[in-house]
Amino acid sequence: MTAMPDQLRLTLLDEDGSLREVDLGQAAAFPPPSAPLRSRTVFAAVHVTPQVHGDNTPGAPADIDWDATLAFRRTMWRRGLGVADAMDTAQRNMGLDAAATRELIARSADAARAALADPEIAAVFPEGAQVRDLVVAGVSTDQRAEAELGLDEIVAAYTEQLAATEATGAGAVLMASRHLARTARSAADYEDVYRRVLETASEPVVLHWLGTAFDPNLEGYFGSRDTAEASETLLRIIGEDPSRIRGVKMSLLDDAAEVAVRERLPEGVTMFTGDDFHFSHLIVGDGTGTPADGGKAQGAYSDALLGAFAVTAPAASAAVQALDAGDADEARRILDASEELARHVFSAPTYHYKTGVAFMAWLNGHQRAFSMIGGMHSARSLPHLSRTIELAAATGNLEDPALAAERWHGMLRLNGYEIAGGTR
Repeated sequence: MTAMPDQLRLTLLDEDGSLREVDLGQAAAFPPPSAPLRSRTVFAAVHVTPQVHGDNTPGAPADIDWDATLAFRRTMWRRGLGVADAMDTAQRNMGLDAAATRELIARSADAARAALADPEIAAVFPEGAQVRDLVVAGVSTDQRAEAELGLDEIVAAYTEQLAATEATGAGAVLMASRHLARTARSAADYEDVYRRVLETASEPVVLHWLGTAFDPNLEGYFGSRDTAEASETLLRIIGEDPSRIRGVKMSLLDDAAEVAVRERLPEGVTMFTGDDFHFSHLIVGDGTGTPADGGKAQGAYSDALLGAFAVTAPAASAAVQALDAGDADEARRILDASEELARHVFSAPTYHYKTGVAFMAWLNGHQRAFSMIGGMHSARSLPHLSRTIELAAATGNLEDPALAAERWHGMLRLNGYEIAGGTR
């Protein structure tokens, strides 16, 4: 950890190009858990780290730094958080090609298997935990390069990826398919495709509903642009055989829609919030605290599968620890602060939030350089990134504030700004 001088200052860059300074405090005291998290099940949707020297220019195959990428996943597991891999946060359909996706899922599953043999990590997951409890991975149809596929071809593409993912031991997340969004002509088409795919699953899967803020190509998913009508289709898919559904992740940035679906889920089907704007009240819910029998707390709340938690993992873990201790107010305080940072990272255009995830990983020392596959680290402006580090500092999400300041100030200097001495 970088030494923390007294009264370290952070230089920020505003939208008008002017510089200003703020005090930079100490890192938040968010210790990792010493026992499994009980009140909520949480997965952090994580990114991939490119090779610094690799050709990760737009359109090039992903050249991934596997050591750094897998090390980042281990930081999540040490916090008691599961990992959601090969999904939108990992730049699926935005730089992560099909071959890299397959390799990522296999490597992450192997890393999870090794993690379960590590006493430090095994201690923060329930006894008997399996690979699928540490890592779930996205299953889609994107190995097919054609823009248009028939319904039978879509089913075949889904089932091919599903079988490959299940063979690694990872849990499966059935992602929304761009092919299906283009081809389906009715809600019945969605129901037919999902039924046929789910019949091939060997373990219950998570269904993912990704909204147009994240991917405009998914307009009208589940057969309607009306969220309530599309929700009915989703619920019919789940209701046909709930035993095949582990849960549903809703990423619509619409908390009311999530609650409406959550209230109607069959017993045993979990709502994993994917709402990076409203996760605090959705996760804390009605404030139900410590489980009496050592199991999960009961009550109206969502579990989580969030890209935001790749940015705020220590805080996310601490919030669930607070819920385990019966302190819903403290959990809400922690999550409210993290939500403020997430709202900025996920601000429009929302699909460029991945730049903020990589930026925070770099600031916190989890990757050597601020870079992304496909050159996507250029997708946010310097003032936007300045506000990101400002909020991260204010909400306790800088793991090593001195290191973060040093890296940020170096980035400003590289871009022609003079930073006063003493601010590193």
